[in-house]
Amino acid sequence: MSKQSKPTDIRLKTPDQLAAMLLDLRKEQFNLRFQRATGQQEGVGRVLAVRRDIARVKTIMTEQKRPVAAGALRSGVKS
Repeated sequence: MSKQSKPTDIRLKTPDQLAAMLLDLRKEQFNLRFQRATGQQEGVGRVLAVRRDIARVKTIMTEQKRPVAAGALRSGVKS
């Protein structure tokens, strides 16, 4: 991934695509950590961007698992 993902773009993906995206982001995070440890890292801001993208994907995956609860919270209905 070359830049941060937008939440609206992530929400359009299927659960399988989200899982694949999460795996790719975790691999990139590992590679960036390895580069930092060996002193080869150039773009230090990318580490933060990848961490935020991982958080976005995980949040949206959780939202998609519980659509009924999210709808009830938004409409103000108590369950």
